[in-house]
Amino acid sequence: MSSDSITNAADEAKAAKKAANSAVDHGERSFTEAMTAAEKTLAEATRSAEKVFREGLEALRSQTRVYTDNAGERVDEAQKYIVERVKERPVTAALTGLGVGLLLGLLLSSRDR
Repeated sequence: MSSDSITNAADEAKAAKKAANSAVDHGERSFTEAMTAAEKTLAEATRSAEKVFREGLEALRSQTRVYTDNAGERVDEAQKYIVERVKERPVTAALTGLGVGLLLGLLLSSRDR
């Protein structure tokens, strides 16, 4: 082989090495950019999900307050109703309470057998 052929081969090898290094650098930059974009997208998705979750939780809390207030009013009404009926007919209320207690006692005692 001539020295020109060896020089050409060496020059081509250097060019190939430079091209390979350039390709690796480009690949690293592309990978880094892709990772950065993915991290950004994931962070945005996390923030969106967090916002939706908070809004849903707040809506649930407000609905629960309405139901709780309504249930409290119903309990108060029931309590007033029972107190009025007991005051109107105390003997009937006492006998009714005794009967309900006896019935529950019988049901619970038959359960144990």
